[in-house]
Amino acid sequence: MTLAMTSDFVRELLDSDGNVIYFPNSTLFTKLFPNGLSIDNVMFTIPGINLDIYWYGFLIAVGMVLAMIYAFSRCRKFGLDIDRVTDTVLAGLIGGIIGARLYYVIFSLENYMTEEGTLDFAEIFNIRDGGLAIYGGIIGGLLIGGIMAKIRKVKLMPMLDLAGMGFLIGQCIGRWGNFFNQEAYGYSEAAGSLPWGMVSKSILNGIYFFVYPDNTSVVTNRAVDMLAHPCFLYESLWCLLGFIILHIYSKHRKYDGQLFLMYIGWYGFGRFWIEGLRTDSLYLVNNDVISLKVSQLLAGTCFIFAVIMLIYLGIRGKKQGGYVLYCNTDESKALLKEAYKKSKKGQNESLEEDEHIVDDTVGDNAEDNVDDNQHILADEFRNEGEEASESEESEVSEESEQEEASEAESVQETEPEAETKTEE
Repeated sequence: MTLAMTSDFVRELLDSDGNVIYFPNSTLFTKLFPNGLSIDNVMFTIPGINLDIYWYGFLIAVGMVLAMIYAFSRCRKFGLDIDRVTDTVLAGLIGGIIGARLYYVIFSLENYMTEEGTLDFAEIFNIRDGGLAIYGGIIGGLLIGGIMAKIRKVKLMPMLDLAGMGFLIGQCIGRWGNFFNQEAYGYSEAAGSLPWGMVSKSILNGIYFFVYPDNTSVVTNRAVDMLAHPCFLYESLWCLLGFIILHIYSKHRKYDGQLFLMYIGWYGFGRFWIEGLRTDSLYLVNNDVISLKVSQLLAGTCFIFAVIMLIYLGIRGKKQGGYVLYCNTDESKALLKEAYKKSKKGQNESLEEDEHIVDDTVGDNAEDNVDDNQHILADEFRNEGEEASESEESEVSEESEQEEASEAESVQETEPEAETKTEE
């Protein structure tokens, strides 16, 4: 059973509160939600201060956290120190949020102007209800994160490889915030027959005035086939598939930076055709002569750039006999060794502090303190001591074997003499 898109249904939809979404061509959805799915962009309200927490911001935060967890878990595989990477990632997140908002505001500036013609800064800084552009986020994150990487001496190319896979995780989850905001949808005539074609009051209005921009009201007979493409879902699935592919291929990467180029190409290719469907895009030029979407132009440019660079670096690597991954260099190994020593030193200092507290509680005893310090030093150099003891044991064992062999020879020499004396 499906839901018929009739003139009566369209009128009823336009008279609703706008928070109900339908998938009219889906039999399963119609059975589960015969009256549509009611959604709210507010996740919950903090009592007392009446602060609304939006699904959009929450899901973006979840995506960021999961991306960070993934990146941190794979730092050593890429030859990077997790402490240095942490500083770089945090700086990149701040830069990404700022860049994403600035990008969106710049290309839709008329929405942030007051009646007096001045900028509405309160609205500009209000990002809880949407208005973040992914390309601005990537640009801002790379700029600020790159500066921090330079300061913290983090190798940029392997860091970008991790960032690319992290971006895919964040985008895959964060795009679902568009569902709760009822945005990032698209339209084509084919959407009217798709099982996942969706419609709501705000979506229908948006599509209708996209198709008929000169109309002042919706004509129900024209709107009966106007279902939307869930572009947010397309992009979420595209990013999920891209992450799986890059994660598997990361074990076979040929050079540092390859995964990031693959991310740019993969995302740019998918975003180019998805952006072509959307009706709420930011336009660089939109008039009777030409209609050019900003994100579609950038997506196509990124795809072409990534393909050219992947081919060029692949040919160059073959001519040079291959590349050396940063994780296999002496520099990376030295940094990781230094980080390991620092962590061990921190553990020993913590142990000293704990034992000092215990000693103060029991009483000041010089001999006990000396013993404790010796115990700590023994633990600190245990690994070196074990290696030394093993070598000493091997030397002792060799000496003992030589002594036994010499004793056996002396015994053999004395036996004939004893026999001779007996015969005499």
